[in-house]
Amino acid sequence: MDSLRHLTAHLGLDLTAICLLTFVIYYPRHRRRDLVPAYLSLNVALFTIVAALAEVGGSGGTAIGFGLFGVLSIIRLRSDAVQHEEVAYYFTTLVLGLLCGLPHLAFGFAAALSAVLLLVVYIADHPRLLSGVRRAVITLDAVHSDPAALRADLALRLGEPLHWSVMEVDFVRDLMVLDVRYREPGAGAARRRSSGAEAVRRAEPVLDAA
Repeated sequence: MDSLRHLTAHLGLDLTAICLLTFVIYYPRHRRRDLVPAYLSLNVALFTIVAALAEVGGSGGTAIGFGLFGVLSIIRLRSDAVQHEEVAYYFTTLVLGLLCGLPHLAFGFAAALSAVLLLVVYIADHPRLLSGVRRAVITLDAVHSDPAALRADLALRLGEPLHWSVMEVDFVRDLMVLDVRYREPGAGAARRRSSGAEAVRRAEPVLDAA
């Protein structure tokens, strides 16, 4: 009976943690409904496997469990293209299932570690953290041999370029493909550019009349 209560408490902790991760942190930020059942089922499946292997005890149960953990951690990642943020959620889902499924781990200790995991993911993937920095793979309709000219072109199209790497250069079609990290222009700068352009448009009829 004590073992059943222990398992039920850890299952409740695991379900609470994975629901917070999925419905409170992940889905409101990324809006990918197709990954919600993947996270939930993967977490609960791993919890079930760990709990079952704990009942089996010896005869290689631990080795089999970690082998299954490794297999589960790569199946979905190899079958579909996911973003780096989603990879972090995948591994957190796996670790929560493994952590909460360990039968000999004290409930309070498991809860504290789960809270640390959730807090780290919440902060690391917060929309306000480095919110102005973006990444884009772009194709330019020109080949720049001068880094200064390339920087000026990227700044005109995207914003302040922080770093870029050239992925492809095609001299026949006169284009180049780049992986660019850049900082978006602020709202104030955008308003100033907009007001400046509007001022130019208003001034044009006056100049023509003169």
